[in-house]
Amino acid sequence: MSEVIFNHLRSVPLFKELSDEELLPIANISYMRLYKAKSFIYMQGDPLDRVFFLYDGKIKIHRTDTTGKEQIVSVPQVGEMFPHVGLFRKGIFPAHAEVLKSAQLVVTPITEFEQILIKYPELCMKMFNFLAEKILDLQDRLVEQLLHNTYEQIIMLLIRLCKSNGVPFNKEYYLITTHFTNRELASMIGSSRETVNRTINQLRKKRQVSVNSDGYFLINLERLTAELNEQITNEG
Repeated sequence: MSEVIFNHLRSVPLFKELSDEELLPIANISYMRLYKAKSFIYMQGDPLDRVFFLYDGKIKIHRTDTTGKEQIVSVPQVGEMFPHVGLFRKGIFPAHAEVLKSAQLVVTPITEFEQILIKYPELCMKMFNFLAEKILDLQDRLVEQLLHNTYEQIIMLLIRLCKSNGVPFNKEYYLITTHFTNRELASMIGSSRETVNRTINQLRKKRQVSVNSDGYFLINLERLTAELNEQITNEG
C-alpha cells in the first residue's frame, strides 16, 4: 500500500471522518494512474466498475446528447470523488471524463470497495451522509434553472464556483483557482457563450467580476450576492 495513496485519501472529504482502520483497506485496494491531457478517463456508456479521486491536474465531466451537444456536469477539485453515483449504482458511466491538464488519479475498483462497505457498515452511513449533501446541491441547481432567468443563473454559478473553487485574493476579491472559459460556463447551465459573454461584461462594468492577466476570474462575492438579491427582489 502506497503511503501517498493513504495520505491523499485521508484528505478526501468523503473519508474525513474515517478512522485509520476504516481507511486502510480502501487505500490497499486503490492505485495511482497518470492520464495525459486530452485523453479520456472513461467514456459515457462504458461499464461502471471504478471510482476516481483527483490527486492533481484538471479534468471535466461532461455529457453529450444525440445531436453531439456538450454539457459540462462538473469540474472536480483535488480530493473530489467522481462519479458520485459510482458506489451505489450498477451499469454504465453516466458521462465522459476528459483530462484537460495532465492528471494523476487514485483509482478504486468498485467490487472490492463494496466488500469493504459490507465489513464496515458504519462506513456506509458516513458515505450516505456525504452523498446526501451532493443530492441537495443538485436539487439547488435544478431549482435555479426552474425559478431563475439566465442572468441570475450565471450569477449563481459564479457564486457557487467562488465558494467551491475560490481563495481570498485581496480584501475585495476571491480568485477562482480553476480556469474557466465563457464557453465552459455556458455549458454548465445550458446557456450560450454569447449570453455568458454579455453577462460577464455587465458584471465587470459593475466591478462585481474581474479577470486577471492569466484569464482567471476574480469575484467580489459581497457585491455579486447583493446584485443577485436585488434582481430577485425586483422580480418579486
